[in-house]
Amino acid sequence: MSPQQDVKLHGAALDATELAAWRGFLRTHARMIRELSADLERAHGMPLSSYEVLLVLANAPDERMRMAELAESVLLSPSGITRLVDRLVNDGLVEKSRCVADRRGWYAVLSDRGRDRLDEARVTHIAGVKARFHDHVTPDEQLVLAAVWERLLTGAEDDAAPACG
Repeated sequence: MSPQQDVKLHGAALDATELAAWRGFLRTHARMIRELSADLERAHGMPLSSYEVLLVLANAPDERMRMAELAESVLLSPSGITRLVDRLVNDGLVEKSRCVADRRGWYAVLSDRGRDRLDEARVTHIAGVKARFHDHVTPDEQLVLAAVWERLLTGAEDDAAPACG
């Protein structure tokens, strides 16, 4: 199919280049997430979602975060983050503490054991990211991709901002 030919998607049209770029992004993301998670499971018995929670907590002030903010940071629903954090609590990787200002709210707090497991898993994760991504993309291409991702994220944030009136 040439770039000039259109592909119909639900009444809208994408040309072949647009479709290839979009599908390539989706397929690449899905494959990399699946493979990185399998690496972490195999080496550390930890899925990528758990690793991401530990990483976000490690980078948060005082290594703690309100559950709702944590859910937003790792792109999970409130119920999804509750189930995941409860598993991490059971594994001794995270602790939960009440929010003093709002007795209904809870913090997820990185435990010492969680920090140690994160440090171990980080080596595996970074090696996987380098092998699957950075080794296949030049530094100049990485700069372009970083700029594109930032522009797309900034545009999405702008779209979600309420209009002033």
